[in-house]
Parts: sequence; structure tokens; C-alpha cells
Amino acid sequence: MRTFDPHLAEIRFGYGLSPLVAPPQDAAAVLAGLTGPDVMVDTFPTEPFPVFRERMVKAQAAQRRRRENRGTAIAEAARKERNKINGEARRAWSAWGMQILLRRTYTETAFRERLATFWADHFTAHGKRGVMRRATTPYIDAVVRPFITGRFADMLQATVMHPVMLDYLDQSRAVGPNSAIAHKRGPGKAAGLNENLAREVLELHTLGVDGPYTQDDVRELAELFTGMTFEAKNGYKFRKDFVEPGAEQVLGQNYEGDQNDKAIRAVLADLAAHPATARHLAWKLAVHFTSDTPDPALIDALEQTYIDTDGSLFALYEILLAHPSAWEPSLNNFKPPIDYMSSAMRSLAPPADALQSMEEKQVRAFFNRPLLAMGQEWERPIGPDGWPEEDENWITPQGLAGRVDWAIQAPATVMGALPDPRDFVDSALGPFANDAVRFAAGAAESRSEAIALVLMAPAFQRR
Repeated sequence: MRTFDPHLAEIRFGYGLSPLVAPPQDAAAVLAGLTGPDVMVDTFPTEPFPVFRERMVKAQAAQRRRRENRGTAIAEAARKERNKINGEARRAWSAWGMQILLRRTYTETAFRERLATFWADHFTAHGKRGVMRRATTPYIDAVVRPFITGRFADMLQATVMHPVMLDYLDQSRAVGPNSAIAHKRGPGKAAGLNENLAREVLELHTLGVDGPYTQDDVRELAELFTGMTFEAKNGYKFRKDFVEPGAEQVLGQNYEGDQNDKAIRAVLADLAAHPATARHLAWKLAVHFTSDTPDPALIDALEQTYIDTDGSLFALYEILLAHPSAWEPSLNNFKPPIDYMSSAMRSLAPPADALQSMEEKQVRAFFNRPLLAMGQEWERPIGPDGWPEEDENWITPQGLAGRVDWAIQAPATVMGALPDPRDFVDSALGPFANDAVRFAAGAAESRSEAIALVLMAPAFQRR
């Protein structure tokens, strides 16, 4: 019977092997890493979302002065100030990418980092306009990381009602057709109902694309969601004048939501508790951490555990780590580009300052452009369903060429001296190093080529 393997645990449930961090010796050690303080957030901080909002307030104030003083020196000064604020936000966003890489490089609890990535992808959201375009990392740190060991219902509520999600799916501008604001503004003057958030909550966040809901459920949920807005100054805000009056019915249950967001919280709790949500999440976890074609028994076990524990995410992780199919010795899933980069950084363990001291232009050359060449744009999934899991999306000629180019160039960029390739084979691949990769590393013409050959080894590309 297949059981826990320390090296496989770091590769399959983390970001790979590290010369600095010993692999966990049992599943209990992996799980214990989830219950302590979130050390990496403190060690490699980004920016709390309330602090990020201050950038939005300043940018909006500058834009307002520009509009009010068109054609004057004041307007030109306001335009420059707004551009300066946008530039500062962009540079901060660039630096945060390096902080995320460093979290994955130095963490002693790599499963936590993988789970943060998994749930952030499940609740994909990014700002669409102005300064808000740079808010994804503060969003993740605010409403994903703190909830990864709690109940799914709590994470669902926190993400769905967050300003970044409301902006991403155009919810903050949605109003009920019969709302007070619609009557006040008159026909055609108020924004209409928007179904984007309601559809994605049902299809992606909870019940699944084949879940037991209809278009009527989507529309009723969209009507129930009216009223959820945000302000740069104060964050999330419920506006009664935006709300569609009357009760809405979602999956046969009535919700009365005119006066506050209590009904919104109730419908999200009910959706989180639905058996279809249990099945959907079980399947996603099994695919992400084991195989594109996971063991049905694992999915069944995760589904039942979710139901039995009222959506306890920690309980799901216990089942996942205990199931024999999680310890299939062959490496199955092909690493997406950002995970591949993260694994490479973890295997090399460069000095933190090498990444933190990079200017924006250097980050683009080292990180953003190579990542895009491999097939991913940092914090910009193609759609609200996040990045695809299937291997064929990443095993492409262009994507593999991007990995080769990066593997040759990037290590020397962040390392004072490259490691001895003969040692690096073992520290990076452990028991998954074979004679072919050992020979290739030893026969390479230069140390940089040898390191690149290890990073491009089939075993390093998979988990």
C-alpha cells in the first residue's frame, strides 16, 4: 500500500526540494505547518488591502480635480499626479511578485503556499481599471490565506464580497431594474442587472458547471446580489437603493434581501453546504494535487468528508494526504509556468536580496516576460475560471522553449555563484534523479548549461 514519502511530499504538495529545508517526515508534519502563524506573510510582506485602498483614494481625487479643471494647469498637474500614483502601484505590484517567489523559496510549510495558490485560482479575481488593476496580491493575502484551514463557506463569503471580486465581475455597478436608484434616475439612466458574479458563484465557485441550477437561479441570485458595492475610501458597502425589491428564489429557497446583506450571506452559506459543491471541490482538489484523471475513490472520500464536516477544508487536507492515490510514485501533473519558476527558485535558494533589489525593468526581464513566453501572464488568468489544469495547456513548443531560455539565463541572474551541478542534481531532484540527468549535468560544457539541464529534466517539470 502506497504511503507518505517525504521527498514526494515536497514535490507534489509543495514547490519542490530545497537545499535549505528538510522535507517533512510525515503527514502530521505537513498538516502542522498549516496551523501555525503565517510566517511567510510576515517575512515577505506585500501590502494590506486597506493600505492599498489609500492609493485608490488618491488616484480618484486626482482624477476628479482633472475633470473639474479641464484645460487648466491644475488639470495637467492632476493628470501627472494620477500617473505617478499609477506608476507607484505598478512598481509595488512588480515587487510583490518577487515577494511571492521568495515565500515559495524559503517556506518551511510549502503546502500552505500551494493551497494559497490553489484557492486564489479557484476564486480568480483582479481589478479591471486604474490602480485596482494591481490589487490581486493584497486581495489574496486578505481573503484567501487567512481562510485556507477554515470552513469553505467563510472563504466563499470573504472572496465574493471583496471589492476586487466586485470590480472584476462588474457587480458594484449592478442595480435592480425596480430598485430605488433605477426609479430615481429614470428609464435607461441607471446601470442594469449584471449576472456575471451570480453565474460564476454558481458555476465556478460552488456547484460546478454541471451543477443543479438553471438560468432562473442565475438571474434570481443576480437580483439578490444587487446592493453589493465598494468605495475606495471605505471598502465594501451595501447600498439599499441598488437592491431589487422583493424576495428572490435560488435553488427553491426564498431569500428576502431588501434591507441589508444578511440574505446574501445566507445564500452563500447554503451554496457552500450544497452536495454539488462538495463534489465539485473534491474533484478540483484531486485533480490539482494528484492527476488530471484522479482516483474516483479519492474524490468520493473528499466529497463525503466535506459533507460530514460542514465544509472543513482542514479535514479535506487530512483525507488528501492520507489517501494511497496521493502517493503514486510516478510524477504526473506538469507544472504550470509560475510553479515551475517557483520550484527552480526553491531548488537554487538564491539570496532574498537578489530578488528584492530588482528594479521594475529587471523584474520584467527576469519574471514577467519569461512567464508570458511560457504561457502565463502574472496574476492575469484568461478568464474567471482561472488557469487550466490539463497538461496539454502547458506542454507546447513555445512554452517549452520559454522554459529552456529561462533555465539558461535566470539562475545566474540571482545567484552569486552557481552550485556544483553534481550536487545540484541530488538537491533538486532527490530520489527522482536518474542516470541520464546525472550524465547530462556532468557532461555539459558549462555550469550554467548543466544547471539548465537539471531544471529542464522531465522529473523537475512534473509533480
